[in-house]
Order: sequence, then C-alpha cells, then structure tokens
Amino acid sequence: MAPASFLKSVCLGDLLAGISVALVVIPQSLAYAELAGMPAYTGLLAAALPSVTAAFFVSSPYLQTGPVALTSLLTFGVLSQLATPGTADYISLAASLALFVGIFRLLIGLFRFGSIAYLISQPVLLGFTSAAALLILGSQLPQALGMDGGDRGVVNAAVYSLSHPQDWLWPAVLISAVSIAMMLLGRRLHHLFPGVLVAVLIGLVTTAVLPYNGAVVGDIPRVLPQLTFTFPWAHLPSITLGAFIIALVGFAESASIARSYATLDKIPWSAHQEFISQGVANITSGLVGGFPVGGSFSRTSVNRLAGAKSRVSGLVTGLCVLAFGPFSSSLSSLPAAVLSAIVIAAVLHLLKFKDLWQLREYSKPQAYIAWLTFGACLILAPRIDIAILLGIGISVAHHLRREQRLVINSWFDDSTIHIQPKGVLWFGSISSFESEVQHLLEKHRDADQITLHLEGLGRIDLSAAIMLQELIKTAQEAGLKVHFENIPPMAVAWLKRLWQEQLRPPV
Repeated sequence: MAPASFLKSVCLGDLLAGISVALVVIPQSLAYAELAGMPAYTGLLAAALPSVTAAFFVSSPYLQTGPVALTSLLTFGVLSQLATPGTADYISLAASLALFVGIFRLLIGLFRFGSIAYLISQPVLLGFTSAAALLILGSQLPQALGMDGGDRGVVNAAVYSLSHPQDWLWPAVLISAVSIAMMLLGRRLHHLFPGVLVAVLIGLVTTAVLPYNGAVVGDIPRVLPQLTFTFPWAHLPSITLGAFIIALVGFAESASIARSYATLDKIPWSAHQEFISQGVANITSGLVGGFPVGGSFSRTSVNRLAGAKSRVSGLVTGLCVLAFGPFSSSLSSLPAAVLSAIVIAAVLHLLKFKDLWQLREYSKPQAYIAWLTFGACLILAPRIDIAILLGIGISVAHHLRREQRLVINSWFDDSTIHIQPKGVLWFGSISSFESEVQHLLEKHRDADQITLHLEGLGRIDLSAAIMLQELIKTAQEAGLKVHFENIPPMAVAWLKRLWQEQLRPPV
C-alpha cells in the first residue's frame, strides 16, 4: 500500500473511531461527574481537553482517557468529607485533587517507576473493584427508581429505595430499564451498537413528547474550558493522600487496558509512558475545573473496534467533546434516570463475586485478603481510599510474614553440621536462621565443621550477607570450619566482597 493511501486510511479510521467514542463519552461524562459529586457539566470539561493532551503522550494507540466510574467514586470518597458535593468549594477541591493526581502520575512516569502499579496485589484489586461496583450501583439506585436518596448514605439509601417500592416513580423505572437494556442487549447485537446514544435519544424524546415529572439533568451552562486554580492549603494532607491512592489505584485500569490490547495486537506499550499521559491528562483536567480522570475500558474497546489505528483517535474524541460544549444545553431535559442507567450498565461487569469466591481454591490467605478489602470498602464507604490502604497493608504484611519463614533442612554427618535453607534470606528472616544455627550447635557440640548448602535460596540481601560473615567469624573463633556449597549466582558477589577473607584458610 502506498504511503499516501495508508496515511489516508489511518486518518479515516481514527476520525470515525474518535467520533464514535465522543458519542459515548458525552453522556457518560455527565453521569460520571454526578457520581463524583460534581455538577454534570464538569464531566464535559474532564472529557475534552484531557483527552486531547493525553493523545500526545499515550503509548497505546487505543487508550481513551476521560471520566471513569471507579476514579469518580474514589473522588467522591476523598472529597465528600471535606466539602458539600456540588458546591463551589467541592468543585475547587476536585480540580486540586485532579492536579495532584496528575503530578504524582507524571513524576512516576518521568522517573520510570511505572512498575509501582503492580504493587497493588490482584486480590486487593479484585476485592476493591467488586465492592466499588456494588457501591456505585447502590448510589445510582435511588435516582434510577425516581427517588431521592437524601443524606442516608450510599448503603442505607440503596436499601431504603429497594424496600419502598410504593415510592418508586414508574416512568423513571421504565426509562432506566429500557436504557440498561439498550446498552446491554445492544452489545450482543453488535459490538459497535450505540446503546448509550440510543438511551439518551429515548430519554430526550420521552421528556419532549410525554408529560414526565421525574428529575432531569437541568440547566447546563455553556461549557468552555477556562484556566483556573486555587490551592487547597487547609485540606492539603487529605488531598495529597487521596491523590496518591487515586494515582495508583486508578491507573490499574489504564494499565490493564493498554497491556491487554498490546498483547492481542502484538504491539508495544510502556507503563512509564502511560503514567505520563495520564498525568498530563489529570493536570489538564485540574487546570480547567474538572476532576480526576483515567483510561476507560468500554470507550477504549469501542475505539479499537471502530477502526482506530493511532493515538490521533483520542485527539479527535477530545475535539468533538470540545466542539459540543456550546450545544450542551440540549441535554438539559435528559431524565436523570438515564444517567444512572448509564453508570449501572458500565459497572455491572465489575461485579466479580464468583471470582472472589473461587480465590479460596487457589490460596485461602489471598482469598481472605480480597474478602477483607471487599468488606472494608463497604463498611468504610464512602472512604474506600482508606479501605484500599487497609487492604494493601494486610497484603504487604502477609507477604512479609511469608517471606520471614525459612524452610531449613539439617543433618549431621562425620562431625559436620549440614544446613540447607530454602526461601529468601533477608533482614526479615535472618533471626530464624540464626536461631536454628544456634540450636544445631548446642545439639552437636562435637562438630568441627559447618557446611551451608545455599542452592535453595532465592535471594540473599546485604543484611543476610553480613550476618553470614559474622557467623563465619564466630564459628572460626570457636574452632569450627565453615564451608559453602552451591552458592547461587546472585550471591557470588557476596563471596567476593564479604566472605572470601573469612573462608580463606589461615597461613
């Protein structure tokens, strides 16, 4: 294919894909803004320029950046305790939060610490996403049923709504049901079926033709991004901690998307570069009055299936949303139930109760970690950021506890104590090793040599190497010889640096 025609086909594919995603992200961004506790119109601010700036830095040709459900819920969890959702103070804090999220991600990417995204274990992520999806569903139920959740909290409001069917507004319930059906069943008809767009059109036609007395989106000001920022000095600690959690947890979805499609299409991707792109996007969102954003799985899938060939598609999407800004008031009569339905349909696939239960078949401790994270998210809601920290802490503690355990085989033969440790010899496990050596020396007082078989060690850190050096010295002072067998390749350096002088026989 000639270069000119190839470029033409690429541009056409990116153009069509970008427009297709824009038709999805415009109503989605309104819904996710409300989920984050923000006015609906700010979702357009978070979807327009952030998508444009991210397009210049992404490594994945498909990744679409903008408002996403999990990050919006995390935003609400961090900020709802600091200000009243929807107020000017809350909007200002959300912009600040986005800016800090962006700074953290940008620094992680620039210093090439992209692997930090893998520090959150899969059981913790599984427990968090399932609980978050359940909380998101609960938060949307009152509006989907045409009710006012009030100040009951997410869980109580959901329970109250389900237990009072006599208060349901049936036109809203019908609109919600039809909207969800359009989005879920439409995917089965064709992967590019515009279920979100169809649901929006049905909602607009309903309010225009029929007498509808349910809640609607309401007045939407002309959405034109303006640079604005105020520094939240009073809430800096809470903002900083929340931003760091969102920077890591929210990136997990973007990394999973980019990695999956890179594997499918056999193309490269870089976690460092994606951290940079998502950092730039969040900084942009913060500067224009938006809220934290991330990579969207559903929109990225639409982008790829619609024929995107390069990151230009993300640029097209952002420009389309930007161009729609002056006409955003056309959505003011959209039933609020449609926005709830959009969110519900988007997070249903995150409910992975079966996977949570099956974890016990693979590892009971890891299953407990996932279940504890799941329970903590529900109990501490809306502060699921703290629940995530708790899950990470439990996961790390379990790992450290497991790494502290050394399997030590020993036997006594011909005046020689043979010791064969298996595992990782590091500063957390050296105490158990020293105790075992001391026990063996007390048991075999007639020994004249210690032979350490090191082939079973996966790693020896500096503290452990120094401990072995001290063991050699102490043993030799007691008249014992020390001999190493099968030193693993990664520990040869310790032999040269620390042990060689002690192991060398005296002249």
